[in-house]
Amino acid sequence: MEKKVGYWVIMLKKKVKMKIKKKTQMKQQLLKKKKLSQKNKKGFTLVEILLVIGIISLISGISIPVYQSFQTKNNLDVAVDNAVQALRRAQMLSQAVNGDSNWGVKFQSGSMVLFKGASYATRDANYDEIFDLPTTIVASNLTEIVFAKFTGFPTATGTTTLTTINNDSDQIIINEKGTLTY
Repeated sequence: MEKKVGYWVIMLKKKVKMKIKKKTQMKQQLLKKKKLSQKNKKGFTLVEILLVIGIISLISGISIPVYQSFQTKNNLDVAVDNAVQALRRAQMLSQAVNGDSNWGVKFQSGSMVLFKGASYATRDANYDEIFDLPTTIVASNLTEIVFAKFTGFPTATGTTTLTTINNDSDQIIINEKGTLTY
């Protein structure tokens, strides 16, 4: 009988060891699966995505109006430079007595015209040179400037004001000698 009891004790111990070994293996497999599943979980959480969208919206909300303001000011600067260039060209053509005539510049909505003649109304349209102005810029005060042939002196002096829709403005001042200040 003792042999039978010893046999059963040994068998029971083996069974317990097998169960323990099996449980340990199962635990290790579960840990491996957890590690693998954690490694495969890549991406962003909803909170992270919403945070990034919020930051981008904030930056866009600030930068777009700043850019538009910069663009408007830049358009004004370019328009003033183009106007001064056209005025100096008209003055130079008058001093060179090109075409034996006066030359001038007329500011209109969306453009300025370099013309040959004593006035814009009596000009020779064949010699017109048209320069575009942005539609957001309006010229006021002295809008027609004519330079006398040979001397290049303007027939009228004063200030031409270029104004944007944001009420930014620059002035071009023409004195009696034809000097342009801007």
